[in-house]
Amino acid sequence: MAGRNGAGGGVSARSIATTSDYDGEYSKYRSPLVFRYGSPEMSFNFSDHKKISTWRKLWLWLAKAQQTLGLAITSDQLKAMEDNLNNIDFDYAAMEERRCRHDVMAHVKTFGECCPSASPIIHLGATSCYVGDNTDLIVLRDGFDILMPKLARCIQRFSLFAEDYKSLPTLGFTHYQPAQLTTVGKRACLWIADLVMDLESMSAFRHDMRFRGVKGTTGTQASFLKLFDGNGEKVEILDKLVTQMAGFKDAYKITGQTYSRKVDIEVMHRLTSLGSSVHKICSDIRLLANLKELEEPFEKEQIGSSAMPYKRNPMRSERCCSLARHLMTLIMDPLQTHSVQWFERTLDDSANRRICLAEAFLTADILLSTLQNISEGLVVYPKVIERHVHAELPFMASENILMEMVQSGADRQECHEQLRVLSYQAGAVVKEEGKDNDLVERIKAASYFRPIHGRLDKILEPDTFIGRCPAQVTKFLADEVKPLLKPFAHQLEDIAELDL
Repeated sequence: MAGRNGAGGGVSARSIATTSDYDGEYSKYRSPLVFRYGSPEMSFNFSDHKKISTWRKLWLWLAKAQQTLGLAITSDQLKAMEDNLNNIDFDYAAMEERRCRHDVMAHVKTFGECCPSASPIIHLGATSCYVGDNTDLIVLRDGFDILMPKLARCIQRFSLFAEDYKSLPTLGFTHYQPAQLTTVGKRACLWIADLVMDLESMSAFRHDMRFRGVKGTTGTQASFLKLFDGNGEKVEILDKLVTQMAGFKDAYKITGQTYSRKVDIEVMHRLTSLGSSVHKICSDIRLLANLKELEEPFEKEQIGSSAMPYKRNPMRSERCCSLARHLMTLIMDPLQTHSVQWFERTLDDSANRRICLAEAFLTADILLSTLQNISEGLVVYPKVIERHVHAELPFMASENILMEMVQSGADRQECHEQLRVLSYQAGAVVKEEGKDNDLVERIKAASYFRPIHGRLDKILEPDTFIGRCPAQVTKFLADEVKPLLKPFAHQLEDIAELDL
């Protein structure tokens, strides 16, 4: 039977790729984390150029420290290395790697070709993890330095929003059912409080990050001890000098061939926890958008649906939720990698780490840029909020009404029964007839409640149901948020521009 693609079935000629189809930018997979969403600064942080130029800096720093401690390394050799830190022939390095099947040695040779006089002392005493792991730690550190100001900006923008709306009553929800009133600003502080925890955790971890340093093949420093004729004090100084040149306060005292992959778990924990916070915030915004109480920014010519012209979909928040789910799953990679690192090291960590660490930082970066953009353009609809409040407030006010009646001399149990009956009747009108809540009208019509008829409007004022929300917002922002943002004061002005 003939197939739909031609006689005898099979694949049509047009679906078979030829060599020419593989040429060009659009003929290869491109990660959306870079070409579609990523910021230039985070994309560069995980680029080949950043990695290899950092390898070369590490070789330079090692040589400088070795010269300081008496090894026969000349200043001309150091200058030749320094002059060629960014003179990287990636094509030549790729050719060398195909030949020797070792990325670090390919770049040792490539660097040596740039500065032949220094070639004999490049990578002296070092192992591949000297450049590999130390570069990773530098990149991770720099990644946090990119993320933290962006997170601070999100906190600051939501703080301005919370201050503006700290007194606007709105329905609280538990189990996504109407509960006691809160305020729009107080709810925003729930979001801020999670982000504050994320920033505090990131800042503390960033502050305490350590370097792998100069440790040798299995962490024993044996090769460097040999270079310095058994002088252990010089080896310790060498480790300290290189650590300081790399911008770290301290290095790990104990390592195997690599720094412990448990460090990657701690890194990923900060990022995946941020993913959870962003997902929660944006889920709330999506639900509020459905209620028409709040909307994320929506541009003048933005289209919500190709089929339904009226739609204003919360696509930024949806993007955040989508990417946050990806970010949260990445914690499993370093957990499993660390658990199977046999003895001093196994190489089954390498390919996994190349993917998961970069993807985690890139995704977190995108989440923060998008969340900042959302926070800078949130639109609140007070009239819709007011309508929802008034639809539920009569039920919520029943306890206050009961107390007022008791103070007027009524029997508490009898009043409770009167309110129960009227509330059920009003509930039936809402659920079965689709009409507005008429509990207040029923109370006004009931002679039993005549003692409080004159005070009923006052009892039902929404402002009397929000507790200490405005004061809580003010104190939280002053005592916890502002001090946390102080170190980022000079970085809070940038506006998040999104390429949607």
